[in-house]
Amino acid sequence: MSISDAKVLSTVPLLDDEARWINLVKITYQDPKGASRTWESAERRTRPKDGEIDGVGIVAILNNPTTGRKELLLQRQYRPPVDCVTIEVPAGLVDADETAEQAAVRELREETGYVGVVTETSPIMYNDPGFCNTNLRMVHVSIDMSLPENRDPRPQLEDGEFIDVFTVPLDNLWEECKRLERDGCAIDARVGTIAEGILLAQQLKL
Repeated sequence: MSISDAKVLSTVPLLDDEARWINLVKITYQDPKGASRTWESAERRTRPKDGEIDGVGIVAILNNPTTGRKELLLQRQYRPPVDCVTIEVPAGLVDADETAEQAAVRELREETGYVGVVTETSPIMYNDPGFCNTNLRMVHVSIDMSLPENRDPRPQLEDGEFIDVFTVPLDNLWEECKRLERDGCAIDARVGTIAEGILLAQQLKL
């Protein structure tokens, strides 16, 4: 069997006392004209106390020794909320007393087997601020392919994690995203944003 065999079996309302990962909240706020309004929102329960972010996304670029092209490290995994195999960058939640950079190095090793060094960290980004308060930092990680552990990377997946790791050439990422969508995959917004940024840079010759 493969991750493409996963599927939703049923959907029912989630009671608050059953929820492990999220809260649903009703927000009362004042708009710019002074009127009182309400908003429905989801919040993660997992953000560390006094932490500023929920998680990290990882931009890991490898040099393909055969083709000489730079390739982006990506993952395929089934996501029940969209009932689909998604194309994502490696990512994960931040543990208590852990920096974004530490979380990125740990998650990269656990999910892909690769060992990397942080080179850049983004400002805090919000995934869908009209719906939830979930946020993250994108962490850029350099991977030295000459290291023995990076020649034969071995993921350390948790029980219940099913992740396929692969790479896509950066200069063709936009077209690859469109091809993967035609094949039935859902494209994570972080991957799509990287692809669109590269496309714009190519078109505008930046």
